Amino acid sequence: MLYLVPTPIGNLEDITLRAIRILREVPLILAEDTRTTSVLLKRYEITTPLIAYHQYNEHGITPQLVGRLEKGETMALVTDAGTPGISDPGFLLVRECVAKGIKTECLPGATALIPALVNSGLPCDTFCFEGFLPHKKGRQKMMASLKDEIRTMVFYESPFRLIKTLELLKTTFGEERKASVSRELTKIHEETVRGTLGEIIKHYSASTKIKGEIVIVVAGRKE
Repeated sequence: MLYLVPTPIGNLEDITLRAIRILREVPLILAEDTRTTSVLLKRYEITTPLIAYHQYNEHGITPQLVGRLEKGETMALVTDAGTPGISDPGFLLVRECVAKGIKTECLPGATALIPALVNSGLPCDTFCFEGFLPHKKGRQKMMASLKDEIRTMVFYESPFRLIKTLELLKTTFGEERKASVSRELTKIHEETVRGTLGEIIKHYSASTKIKGEIVIVVAGRKE
């Protein structure tokens, strides 16, 4: 079977006891970046062998892994941070396992979108997760499709495109739309900035250097 094991998004203490046990017991761990995962494994004295499984090799290696799973092997899939498949490798392998009748099991655990959403102060009883916006093609079309969205919206973004994305959100929803930006979640320099899109743009435009993975939460249109 295949285990999907969430890993900490920053603070290495944010891993479940079950996840540690599974990573110790499985014969093989598929890791997005073996160097990153090795740091986590060393922290918890886990010596399970690793092989790389990432966006650049997943199409080529998935058939081989599925073949091994069909023969009875058990593996765990982890990414650099968070839950596999959420804006990270995982979907392709799970889809093939489901098609072949191979058992898969996803453990509960860390993911950046939920802490950012809950801590935003915006409604979180219903929301939509949009992941990363397209870099170029499809960006405007995606924004147009969300213009009348009434649910709270959650986006991932890199620090290098934060200002550009905030400007696009302001153009789409207006500068008075409430939002929050969370970065470096669970780390020493964790920060959440709340306010209108206009206020948040002003805050980050004054920053000399923006670091860390970003989660943007935007209020939906009032009905």
